Amino acid sequence: MSTVHQQDIEDRPARLTVGVVGAGRVGPALAASLQLAGHRPVAVSGVSDASRRRAETMLPDVPLVPPAEVLQRSDLVLLTVPDDALPGLVSGLAETGAVRPGQLLVHTSGRYGAKVLDPALRAGALPLALHPAMTFTGSPVDVQRLAGCSFGVTAPEELRLAAEALVIEMGGEPEWISEENRPLYHAALALGANHLVTLVAQSMELLRTAGVGAPDRMLGPLLGAALDNALRSGDAALTGPVARGDAGTVAAHVDELRKHAPQAVAGYLAMARATADRALAHGLLKPELAEDLLGVLADGPGAPDGTDGTNGTNGTEGNA
Repeated sequence: MSTVHQQDIEDRPARLTVGVVGAGRVGPALAASLQLAGHRPVAVSGVSDASRRRAETMLPDVPLVPPAEVLQRSDLVLLTVPDDALPGLVSGLAETGAVRPGQLLVHTSGRYGAKVLDPALRAGALPLALHPAMTFTGSPVDVQRLAGCSFGVTAPEELRLAAEALVIEMGGEPEWISEENRPLYHAALALGANHLVTLVAQSMELLRTAGVGAPDRMLGPLLGAALDNALRSGDAALTGPVARGDAGTVAAHVDELRKHAPQAVAGYLAMARATADRALAHGLLKPELAEDLLGVLADGPGAPDGTDGTNGTNGTEGNA
C-alpha cells in the first residue's frame, strides 16, 4: 500500500531546491532545465573526473558533495545513475537514513518504474520515475533538446499531477507508462534509438570503404527522409530491394559484405529478414518473390542459382 499523502504535495513550496546524484550526461541537463523553470540546484555528486567537469560546466557554482549530503540539502533529488546501479543506490540511501520524509525522489531509468524506489518510499520519500526519451551529449545543447521531448512517467496515482508538472517545467511532454510496461517501453526505445546509431555508423564505414568521401553528407538527406516517412506512414514507408523482393540484389549485398565487412553480415541478414516479414505481412512484398528472397536470407551464400546477382534488374528501381 502506498504511504504517499496528498498533504505532503500540497504543503511543498512552489520552488524546490534540486540535487543530483550521478553527474552523468542526464542529471546536470535536467537540473539545468529545472533551474530555468525557477527551481534552485543546490548540490551534485559525481565520481569520475568527466562527471565533475560536466557538473561544473552545466551547473556552475553548484557544490560537489557526497550523495548523502545531496539528499540532505535538496527537496527534489534526481537519481541519474546507470540502471544496474539504481536499486543498490536506493537501498543504501534508505538504509543509512539519508532519505527525508516528504522528499521528492526522482529516477530517470527507462527500465524501472516507481517500485524500485520502494525502500525510499518506506522512509517517507515521494517516488517518481521520469525517463526522458532522448539521447544526451553531456553538453548545454541537451537542455534545448528537452523542449518537446517525451518523458515516460510512472508514479503512484496521487503523485501523477506532480510528476507531469515537473516534466512540463523541463519542457517535456509526459507520457504515462504503467509499472508493468516499463521494460517493454524501454526495449522499444533501445531498439529504435540505440540500434539506429549502430546501423548508421556501420553504413558510414561501408560508404568510406566504397570510396565515398563524405558519407555523413550522403546519408543525411536519405536517412532524414526515411525517418520522416517511417514516423508518418509506418510500414507503408518500406522500400528498397528487400521490400521489392529483389533476391539477386540482396544476395549481391551479402557477397560484398562477406568480402569487405564480415562483421556486418549477421546484422544485415537479421534486419533484412525482419523487413521481409513486415513487407510480406503488409502486402508490400509479393508472395511469389518472397520464396527466393527468404532463401537468400536463410543462408546468404550469394546470388540464387541462375541469376547474375541482379535478379534481372539494374538495381535502380525505387529508393535505397
